[in-house]
Amino acid sequence: MEKRDMNAFPPPPSYTNAVRTQPPPNYFEERNGSYPEGYGLYPSLKLSNHPHYIPQYPPPVTAPQVSEISPPPKKNKNCCEEKGQIYKAAAAAVVLLALLGVGIWLGVYYGTRTLQTQNFGKPDYEYNGPNGGGQIVKDTCPSNTTQCDGIKDCQVGTDETYCVRFGEGNSLQVKTAENNFLPVCYSDWDKNYANQICSQLGFGESFYLSKIKSQSFTGLKLNNKSTSSPIQSSVTVSASCPNQETVSLQCVDCGHQPSANRIIGGTAAKSGDWPWQLSLHYNEHHTCGGVLISRHFALTAAHCFPTSEYLSAQKWKVYGGFLSLKDLPSPFLVEQIRINENYNSNTNDQDVALLKLKEPVTFSDKLQPACLPTFGQDFQDETTCWTTGFGTTVAGSSRVSNDLMEVTVDIVNTDVCNSRNAYSGAVTRNMICAGKLEGGKDSCQGDSGGPLVCQGQQDNLWYLVGITSWGAGCGEQNKPGVYTKVSNVLPWIHSTMQQERP
Repeated sequence: MEKRDMNAFPPPPSYTNAVRTQPPPNYFEERNGSYPEGYGLYPSLKLSNHPHYIPQYPPPVTAPQVSEISPPPKKNKNCCEEKGQIYKAAAAAVVLLALLGVGIWLGVYYGTRTLQTQNFGKPDYEYNGPNGGGQIVKDTCPSNTTQCDGIKDCQVGTDETYCVRFGEGNSLQVKTAENNFLPVCYSDWDKNYANQICSQLGFGESFYLSKIKSQSFTGLKLNNKSTSSPIQSSVTVSASCPNQETVSLQCVDCGHQPSANRIIGGTAAKSGDWPWQLSLHYNEHHTCGGVLISRHFALTAAHCFPTSEYLSAQKWKVYGGFLSLKDLPSPFLVEQIRINENYNSNTNDQDVALLKLKEPVTFSDKLQPACLPTFGQDFQDETTCWTTGFGTTVAGSSRVSNDLMEVTVDIVNTDVCNSRNAYSGAVTRNMICAGKLEGGKDSCQGDSGGPLVCQGQQDNLWYLVGITSWGAGCGEQNKPGVYTKVSNVLPWIHSTMQQERP
C-alpha cells in the first residue's frame, strides 16, 4: 500500500502491521451465521507468538480519582444566613446529582458501545445506508420462516437468496423447502431457463448450457414454465430424471489465462497473465487488491473498509486490465459496497466484501473474471497456486510495487498452519494458508483483497480459492500467507450477488 495522508482516515490494515497484543482468537465454527463459544487450540500460548496483522486497540485509561476536601467549619451566623446557606447547598446538590446522572448515562451509553466494538470484533459502523453506497445488511425473519419455498418471509428476503449452487461439473443444484440441494433434470430445459437462473444469481445471461449424467437418482423437474418466478418455486422433486440427465450450467466465461508461460518465483507479470486482478483506489490512492468475478461484481477483503468513511462508494475507483500503476486505464466506478455481516475484525474471520460496479465490464484478453469454485471442489494440500498484486517485498514497508507482481505458493495443511511453530490456533475453518514453510517468496508481494488462484485439474480453468487476508512478516519461516477460504463464503457471495443483482 502507498503512503497515505496521516491526517486523513487511517488506512486499512496492510498485510503486515502493528504487533498484536490481544489474547489468542478462538477457533470458531460458523453455525447459521453465528459464532458460539469456541476454543483456542493453544489457549496458554504467549502473545508474542501471534501474528501482527491486526491493529492494536489502546488499553483503557482509568479516569483519575479526585477527592473533594471539605472546607473548614465556619462560625455560626444569624438565622437568615444559615437558611440561605442551606438553600444554596441544596441547590448545588441537585445540580451536582443531575450532572452526575448525565455523566453516568453518557458513560454507560458510549462505554457499552466501545466494549461491544472491542469484544465482538465488529467494525465501527453498522449501516451506512444506500446513499453512502456501503452497508452491512442484517435481515430479520419470523419464527415460521421456510427457506427456498419461493415465498419471501424475511424483511430483506435472505430466506430466498441462497437457493441455487453449482456442484461438480457445474451441475445445477436447487435447494428444496426440505433443506436438500438436488440436481435439476435436463428434460424440458432450454436457454431461457438458463438465463433466468443466471440473472437470478446476479450474473446476467448464461454462458454455457449442457447436460451431464447425475450420480443421484432423485432430481427436480420443472412444473412451472414461467421464467419470471424464482427457480425454487418452479420445480418439484422427482424420483428420477430421464436417462439420469441433469443440467450443467455456467453463467460466466471465466478462468482463462491467454498467456500460459509461467516463471516460478516472485517476478513482474506479463500482459494478460492475470486478467481478473484489480486495483482498488480510495481517494485516488491504490489501497487494496480485488478480484473480478462477473461483469458487475468484484470481491476484496472486508478489512479494506476499517471505518464508515471507507464505505462511501463514490470515493473508490476500480482499475483492471493493466500492469503498472503508472499507466492506469479508465476506472470503473463503484455503486455499492457490501461487507460480510459475519466478518470479525479481531480475528479476520470471514474477511470478504463484495463490490457492485456501476457499469458492466466488457471482457477482453486483458480483463476477464476468475471462476468461483463449485460446491465440494477442493484443492489438496501442497497444490501449487498463484497470488498476485501490487505488494511489497519488504516486511513493514508502506511502498507498493508500481508493477503487478506474481508468486507461486503451495497450499499448507490447516493443522500445520495452526501449530505452535506457525499461527498457534489463529487460523479458523474459514481461512486457508498458502506459502512456503521454509520461507522465501510470500503473498506480501500481493495485496490485501487480492486473489489466490489455483488451476483446475480437469478443465484447466483458474479458480478463486482465497482472498489475501493476513499474515506475519514477509516470507518468514513457518509464516505462510493466510487467505479467506472462498469455498466457505460462497453462500454469502451468491446470496449477496442475488440481493444486489442489476
